[in-house]
Amino acid sequence: MKVDSKTILFITGAFVSNACWNDWKLYFEAQGYHTLAPPWPHKDAPAEQLRNRQPDAAIASNRLADLVEYYAGIAVSLPEQPILIGHSIGGLIAQLLLQRGLGHAGIAIHSVPPQGVMTFKLSFLIAGWGPLGFFTPVGQSFMMSFRQWQYAFTNGLPLDIQKESYYNLAIPESKRIVRDTITSVAKVDFEKPHAPLLLISGTADHTIPDSLNYDNYRKYESSGSITDYKKFDGRTHYVLGQPGWEQVAEYCLEWLQTFR
Repeated sequence: MKVDSKTILFITGAFVSNACWNDWKLYFEAQGYHTLAPPWPHKDAPAEQLRNRQPDAAIASNRLADLVEYYAGIAVSLPEQPILIGHSIGGLIAQLLLQRGLGHAGIAIHSVPPQGVMTFKLSFLIAGWGPLGFFTPVGQSFMMSFRQWQYAFTNGLPLDIQKESYYNLAIPESKRIVRDTITSVAKVDFEKPHAPLLLISGTADHTIPDSLNYDNYRKYESSGSITDYKKFDGRTHYVLGQPGWEQVAEYCLEWLQTFR
């Protein structure tokens, strides 16, 4: 299988600005790739500005099915079929787009799993309870508190990194989006052939435990397509900006180059 695309479509996850990809864009552009990291609908503004709009009815209206179509439309509009690199819900979207043959290859980083892949690990339940917004109006967007951010994204990291990342990236989110990830909208046919896919996990991630990503990976083992898995020690859900992120980006680059 040859992956000769030089276009990367970065797919942002929930709760964060698309600015989370800024360093990754520069890294891959320095390697000769054309990159784009479009914001989600209703999120084309700096993180602080989006937080000042909370609660935001427009953001609260976002649904997973619409978001998948949004990225599908971007993928098909490009001059060449892109490499899909997604984080968290963006990783799930990357998997869903590969199902539709819309990517030359896919990399799902600390991915929210497709429908039916679950865990009852306590950290996963704690991190996800607030964003699901049970017993709160679904028409209101959810804004993660700094304390929740510390637990769900930056656990164990120095306080200055936790504060800076929250200020630069944390934004309101749709409760509907989070709930949609456990519905048939997030269904993957694991037996269907697909372009090469790499799933990456981190041992310190509270939001998406590495065991959950590994279970996601194992579902593909009988598909007959190339599916790989890599676990990094000490990586939190803030993997894209956590000190040492370059090691993860370098691994992604080397994996892509194995198919050239």
